[in-house]
Amino acid sequence: LNQTRQVGLTSMLDDQGDPPRLLNMLFQPALQELRARHPDIDIQLDYRPLPYLNLRTEFLKAIANQTPVDILTVDQIWLGEFAEKGLLTDITERANTWGRQKDWYEANWDGGVYNDKLYGIWTVVDVRGIWYWKDLLDKSGVDPNSLKTWDGYIASAKKLNAILRPQGTEGVHLIAAGHSPDMSFYPYLWELGGQIIKLKSGHPTKGVYWFPAYNSTEGVKALGFIKDQVDAGIKPQKEHFWGKEFFNRKFAVMLEALQNHVRDDYNVTTSDKVEEFEQKVGFLPMFPVPNEGSNSATLMGGWLLSVPEISKNKDLAWELITIILEPKILAPMHEKYGLLPTQIPIGEGPYAARLNQTIPYYDKLISMIPMGLSRPNIPEYPQIADNIKQAIDEVLFGAEEPKQALEEAAAKSAKALGW
Repeated sequence: LNQTRQVGLTSMLDDQGDPPRLLNMLFQPALQELRARHPDIDIQLDYRPLPYLNLRTEFLKAIANQTPVDILTVDQIWLGEFAEKGLLTDITERANTWGRQKDWYEANWDGGVYNDKLYGIWTVVDVRGIWYWKDLLDKSGVDPNSLKTWDGYIASAKKLNAILRPQGTEGVHLIAAGHSPDMSFYPYLWELGGQIIKLKSGHPTKGVYWFPAYNSTEGVKALGFIKDQVDAGIKPQKEHFWGKEFFNRKFAVMLEALQNHVRDDYNVTTSDKVEEFEQKVGFLPMFPVPNEGSNSATLMGGWLLSVPEISKNKDLAWELITIILEPKILAPMHEKYGLLPTQIPIGEGPYAARLNQTIPYYDKLISMIPMGLSRPNIPEYPQIADNIKQAIDEVLFGAEEPKQALEEAAAKSAKALGW
């Protein structure tokens, strides 16, 4: 008798605010294919979607309890911490055999690498740019092109506030929420050629190791732009609703990854709706730059698929991931939910035409991927981000000067990095 052996695969995933989404769009079609490839195995899936804010803690708890997890969505910024703790499988060899690396935008493939080893495949990406209501800019006599430079952005904000504030609409959105470094600081630091951290020799235990670099003259200038915005009367926003505040017309201009929310918050699902949306809302694929002609930068976020070290079925888990990553399975999810691809065959191949019909400004968004940079994925990064956020808050609310605020933050970060 040919007895089939039973294998259970457990997936722990960011629920994307829509728990069945990944199951319906990715795991079910991929499982079907995996089962067809292995008729001798009865493969069952234990699908565990979790809210993003609980995912990291729940995964670490599962590890502590020795609960096997076979597939995990990893936020790009957790990768180094998890890899350093030995929680993720090194998939370098498997990926080499698979041979699809060239299909990824380089920055996205590299986002899965830590210490020259591959620990995850970046699956979905978002980029941030300038969104604006065309009618509100018209009404205030603001040319959208003036938003492109730092000075122009501030001058436009003053004009917009003068006309719109009496009616309850703010000119521009300045973020002061938990992830303010991502939006209010890094893109400007990168535009000036600055870095968040850099390698330095002479570390007490590690020889050469990371050292804070964000308090450089570039960093001080970047934070100075934030201070100039506050001095110009722009109000920092501690609460952040991921674009709902823009769709509710509480702001005329917003720096955000709105393409992720256009579908749900503005019901853009068809090419007619895309057209209608683009008539009302404009988009500039950039962050404001210090001077005309400077290169812009943006932050890329997104999640990776990884195989935890604790998995008892690594080969099968990896095979399921490779099937999920086939454009024919992954592209429909991009299309349905307005999520940008990390793979060139989806971003620019035959699938792109379909994405163009459901994602407003799709070509412009895709054009930003090469200028997108990602946050360091080293284990100490979350502490560094907290230090930077504190510095931003000191400038926004504490009337501290950018240089002083960044020096204090960098001293804390150096300590966190073991110097």
